[in-house]
This record gives sequence, structure tokens and C-alpha cells, in this order.
Amino acid sequence: MNTAPPLLQIDNLRAGYGRAEVLHGLSMQAAKGSVITVIGPNGAGKSTLLNSLMGILPSQGQVFFQGQSLAELTLEERVMSGMALVPEKRELFGTMSVEDNLVLGGYRQMRLGNAQWRDRLDDVYTLFPRLKERRAQEAGTLSGGERQMLAVGRSLMSRPSLLMLDEPSLGLAPLIVKEIFSIIETLRQTGVTIVLVEQNARAALAVADHGYVLEMGDIALQGPAPALAQDSRVIDTYLGAAKKDD
Repeated sequence: MNTAPPLLQIDNLRAGYGRAEVLHGLSMQAAKGSVITVIGPNGAGKSTLLNSLMGILPSQGQVFFQGQSLAELTLEERVMSGMALVPEKRELFGTMSVEDNLVLGGYRQMRLGNAQWRDRLDDVYTLFPRLKERRAQEAGTLSGGERQMLAVGRSLMSRPSLLMLDEPSLGLAPLIVKEIFSIIETLRQTGVTIVLVEQNARAALAVADHGYVLEMGDIALQGPAPALAQDSRVIDTYLGAAKKDD
């Protein structure tokens, strides 16, 4: 029986903007090497969750990462501890080349004194051959799917233990979405723990181990991802419409 403590443990997390509380005491966890997904409608608090975990937003409650409390850690200290966030807007440096964007992602490994930190480029190019083809191209000239690949690749340059993805399929064509989720499945095999925030509930539950349904800042449902995918409430609210759109 696996008794290892979770890589990420969240207890009674509250966060919001000013006096407006968005998250009302969330508790969840992610085992090392697992993929957990947080699904829910717009405005449910999914991005707020990731931003508070990363230290971008102030929060209350307890969050432990690799057994260490994040309470006193700044955003940079969280990055240095092995956390990485790929934000919904990707936030690339558009006038810089693809490779320069990736090299910036290696800052953590460089700071940690890893002399071979640039070797990670080869791993990223193996995962994303298209980025290798476009390594000298300005990031701002890439397609939406390529920009998403670059955002993920840049985060992987830091060799994170925890990778948080905020709506990675947003605005992408169905074929590209399929490719992005295939990459998430590949990443799982490397041992990185993934927290996936996603409106595409069908695709998210297909790659996740455990799922949480977030509604109005509260966890409405949770459980093993395959079980949630068969839950009538999830099907009616999140999968039924998706099925019609397929």
C-alpha cells in the first residue's frame, strides 16, 4: 500500500480579489506523478486556484508542497522549489525567438547550479519537434497551438516537480487540442505531477487520475477521473454538450 504523502496538499484554501472571496475553503491533493484535473464553468474559480497556489494572489488556508508549507514563500521561491504555471494567456516574449523563450525557462536550473541545464532543450525539442523547426522564429509569429507548445516547453525547462496548466486547449482547433492532450499523457510518464485546469471536461477526465468539479468557488464533486466521467451529473452538465459538439 502506498503511504507516501501527497506532493501537493491543499487544506481550506480561500482566495479572491480584494473583499470578493472566490474560493470558499477548498481542500484537495495530488499524489506524486499523478494528473489531477479541475473542471467547471467560467467564473468557478479555476484560474484563481492556480494563481493562489503560485503566489500571484494572496490566500488563506494551508498549502503544502513536497511537505513544505508555502505560506511564507514568494512567487520566485515557489518557482525555485519546483512549481511551474503555464497561464491561460501563455505570456510569451513575442519579439524573442522560440529558443530564447525556452532558455529563459531554464533560469531555475541555472540558479540551482546545474551545469547541464541547457541540455534540457534537447528534451523539449524531442517532445515538440515543431519548436525545433521554428527555434529561430519570433514567438509572436507562431500559431496558437505552437504558442501553447512553447509555453509548456518553457515551463519544462525548469524541470518542475509540479506543472500547473491553465486551460491549455483554449481557443485551439480540435486536432491541436488532441495533440496537446497527447503531450500531457506523455508528460505524466516522465513523473511530473500535473494540475490541469480545463473547460474541455471530456478530454481532461480522459488523461487525469483524479478530478474535481469546481462550481462557484466550491468543490461540487470529486473522485477518480473515470468515475466522474460516468457520473450522470457530470455528463448532463459538462459532457452532454461536448458530445453534441463533437
